Formats: sequence, C-alpha cells, structure tokens
Amino acid sequence: MPGLDDVIAAETVLSDVDGANGRLIIRGHPVEELARSATAESVAALLLDGFFDDMPKGGGLAQQIGRTRRDIFHRLQPHLPAIASLPPVEALRAGMALLPDGDDFQTALRLLAGPAVLTPAIIRLRRGERPLPPDPHAGQAADMLQMLTGVIPTAAAARALNAYLATVCEHGLNASTFAARVVASTKAGLVSAAMAGISALKGPLHGGAPGPVLDMLDAIGEAGNAETWLRQALGRGERLMGFGHRIYRVRDPRADALKAALRALGTTGAASSRLALAEQVEKVALDMLHREKPGRPLKTNVEFYTAVLLDALGFPSDSFTCVFVTGRMPGWIAHAREQELSGRLIRPQSRYVGPAPQQAA
Repeated sequence: MPGLDDVIAAETVLSDVDGANGRLIIRGHPVEELARSATAESVAALLLDGFFDDMPKGGGLAQQIGRTRRDIFHRLQPHLPAIASLPPVEALRAGMALLPDGDDFQTALRLLAGPAVLTPAIIRLRRGERPLPPDPHAGQAADMLQMLTGVIPTAAAARALNAYLATVCEHGLNASTFAARVVASTKAGLVSAAMAGISALKGPLHGGAPGPVLDMLDAIGEAGNAETWLRQALGRGERLMGFGHRIYRVRDPRADALKAALRALGTTGAASSRLALAEQVEKVALDMLHREKPGRPLKTNVEFYTAVLLDALGFPSDSFTCVFVTGRMPGWIAHAREQELSGRLIRPQSRYVGPAPQQAA
C-alpha cells in the first residue's frame, strides 16, 4: 500500500495513537496526564523501563543524565563553532554524529543528554554568544533553559518546557520513529537509529511545521485581521499552518495539553499578546475550515501551540525541530531497543510496475 497507510509493521508496548477518538496513550498514561506532571527524566524512565538491565531506578536516572550532559559538553566543546555554522537541525545532527555508537545504556544516556546540550549551544553560537556549560544538578528542562539564556529559569518556565518534552516524547510509527526502527533492526546501533530519526524529522512534512505557525501569526498581526487573512490564504489554495493531521480525525490531544501549559506559564507582555492572538486565530480558522471544507477533519494539531510555547520560552523558530528532537529522543531509543530485542530485520516487499522485458524478434 503506498505510504504504508493502515499497515501494521510492529507490535509495541510504547504508545497507542487513537486518531479516530483523539487519544494518545503512552505506556498506560494519557498524554494530558504526562503534560501536567511529568519531567524529561520521568518520561525517559517510563519509556525505557525494561529495555536496559542496568538503568537505575528513581532519581538515579536524572543524576546520570545530568552528569552525561556535563561530559558531552566537554567532549563536543572544541567542535561547537564549526558545527554551529550549519543550519540548526543540521548542526544538531552533525554534533550527535560525533557520539560513539552502541546499543548499551551508556549510549542511551548520551543520546538523551546530547540534544539538550547541543541545542542551546548552537543557538548561542549563532547569536555570537559563547555556549554555557550544563549544571549537572539541574533538571534537564531547567538546565536547557539556563544554557539558552544564562539565567536560572522560573519554575513555571521549566514546567512548561517539561510539558512540551513530555507531550512529544512518543507518537507511534511516525516517519522518524519508523526510520529509527528500520535502522535498529539491522543492529547498526542506537546512535545510527537516532540519526535516521533526526534526518526524517528534518523534512518539512514531518518536523518542520511549527516555525511557519509563527510566520502566519505575525502576518495576521491583530485579531481583527484574522478572518480576512485566513480567507485570502484559503482562496489562494494555501494550507493553514497548525491545522490538520495525517492520523487524527478529531482534535489532536497534544494541542490542548500545550495550550494548558502555555496558560500555566503565565506569559506577560508580547508573549501574552501572541497567545491571545493565537487563540483568536484558532477560533476563526476552525469555524472557517468547518464551513469551507466540511468533509475534511482539519482540527488544531500539535504544531500550533508548540510554536507559541517555544517562542515564549525564548527558542528561535529555526531551532524548534531541535527542541522536538530533545523531546522525541526517549521514544526513538525505546523503539530502537524494542526492535533490536525482537531480533527481526525489517524487510518489506515492493511490487514492480516497470516495463516488461522486450521479447527477442
């Protein structure tokens, strides 16, 4: 089947994506629950449970991730200026490629810590600022924000970033996760599998959508302009960014989780104005899409409020995919280990539709 739609390619204990009913269950937990209370470390512990015999329980994992962030910073620091000359997601991919490969827990730790270290370092170097070393005693989300801004973040800001990282940690056999599982099935190693995931996520049809949401909001400018701007965009045949999803036939449950996280963040000033604008644009867009395209399930998706949340936290739009990698990495590692432990090489068949051999005269 083209695109492998509705083809079951794996059995997994990791998540249940119920597009018909707008539900996402991650190892028995609704995504909304994880967004409210989980941390980057607790999500990693949840997803990786049972896949590594030497993974510590309780707070031990957070401590090991913290120490690994420090080690990675020192390992990669000499390479950072050259890496940061690339566009952010390509810079992240280049930095992650420098990590030693393997299928053990130490490799998993480096993969969990790497994007959290590289993303703020790349952003700062591209702004002409020096990268800041990690604080191994801080939580991953808080440390990521501190390495980005140089200021200890508020508890609300750390909670908001944790909500985002938890919300995007796992989502079934999407393109990047399937790519990671295919590579893992060859026994190439966890870093190789993660590199496949990053490369797939780089594509604009998968991980590149949040940034253009901000472009749309900036172009609209004020709530009063929303209806005219959106109608003109639809008239030109353009896609409204942040609406519609390949799987969800109703509202993406992650959109509401991130909207709640934004409100809990308590943004002020420009960030508050952008949230108010986003909520009005969402309302007008949903009403318009319902009228203009009644047969299509074009509801708010995860990218819409991702853009507003990450912007409020200080991440530039061209780095949004890098932050996504930080959140999705535990899911990729878990899928890679699940596939490795199955011992099965992924090898689908294709149907030849080319020309037949010519018969000799």
